[in-house]
Amino acid sequence: MMLNKIYLRELIETALKEDIHYLDVTTDYLIPPEQQGNGRMMAKAEGVVCGLEAAAEVFTLLDPETNITLLKRDGDRVQYGDDLMTLSGKTAVLLKGERTALNLLQHMSGIATAAHRCCEIVAGTKAQIADTRKTLPGLRPLQKYAVWCGGAKNHRFNLSDAAMLKDNHIDAAGGITPAVNLLRSKLGHMTKIEVETRNLDELREALAVGADIIMLDNMSPAMMKEAVEITAGRAVLEASGGITDETLRAAAESGVDIISIGALTHSVKAFDISMYIK
Repeated sequence: MMLNKIYLRELIETALKEDIHYLDVTTDYLIPPEQQGNGRMMAKAEGVVCGLEAAAEVFTLLDPETNITLLKRDGDRVQYGDDLMTLSGKTAVLLKGERTALNLLQHMSGIATAAHRCCEIVAGTKAQIADTRKTLPGLRPLQKYAVWCGGAKNHRFNLSDAAMLKDNHIDAAGGITPAVNLLRSKLGHMTKIEVETRNLDELREALAVGADIIMLDNMSPAMMKEAVEITAGRAVLEASGGITDETLRAAAESGVDIISIGALTHSVKAFDISMYIK
């Protein structure tokens, strides 16, 4: 999986313009423009690194002559003290790009690390970990890329990818059956239909009307297991809602196919990385 270079450049340009309106009053008044420096980024925790190319692009945009060597690749496991990249070039460029680069690298590495941890918890079961659309505006491609680098799967990227009937859709359309039937009469053959269910009666209705994917919303592991038995392979089952590290293994052992976790992107802890300049 690769990040779209056009999107990445536009995102970083926006971030840099937000951070530097017309000059960096500290760096521009303090550091001679011709001064050269060296820098390195170092991991200060154990986990999965992600966002190295994004971080490097920050310095390249500020000065294409900045020399950058990536010592790790996105998706690599790292330990405390591992160097992630080295940089050499104008000291002012290294200073101006430091925070924007670290913001991206720390956030993406935090997501990749969290995704990897969840995948380790469910290892040995059939369940796959997936993200959700609970992403930060403008950062969805980066966040979903980081989930993938951590070993998990991506849910739909946007509302055009698949038809997903949440509880409000179902209530507004008059029920699961009429909603699915109406959608099926209008959707193309490539678009799947997912139905959110809150109990086993709704699960049975979604199965009867032929939903492709059924979400088990906020169900206990015991109810999920019963749902798996009722479904008997007739639809893909996705568990979602209220799943934590403590309950994740039990949810996976129920036999569901997918476990989607919004916390992978909406409340992840940044990975600790520092940049040192000489």
